[in-house]
Amino acid sequence: MESLTEHRGVAGPVVYGYLRLVRTSAARQEALAASLAEYCRQHELLLSGVFTERLASGTVAFTGLLDVLVLPDTYGVVLPATSHLGPKTTAAERERRIEAAGARLLPVRSGHRPPVAYRIADPPGPRGPRRRSPGRAPALDVET
Repeated sequence: MESLTEHRGVAGPVVYGYLRLVRTSAARQEALAASLAEYCRQHELLLSGVFTERLASGTVAFTGLLDVLVLPDTYGVVLPATSHLGPKTTAAERERRIEAAGARLLPVRSGHRPPVAYRIADPPGPRGPRRRSPGRAPALDVET
């Protein structure tokens, strides 16, 4: 009898990373590359390579990315945010080309803001709980 997949090395879907790093420090570059790797680890994706564009008008890395997207078993492109595809008009065209290649676009961060947080300790006002500004939710207030 063959062992369960949990006991065998099973490769996840193959993805490639894309970074657009114009005038970016080495520390930021390392942090962004690490965020791609962590995202892939959490989602059981196999990060096969990261293409990095260093010039604002550069297209070499993106062209290389398009070349690998047609390889068999390629699932998609992971990037920190869709802003890494460039300015809005450029990004829209690049997103279209990625999808035309049959790949999915997987941004680590989406473009929407987190929902407004409510504090448990706030008594409701005449129209429900008081709203707090978006951001970190505070820890529950504990009476001592």
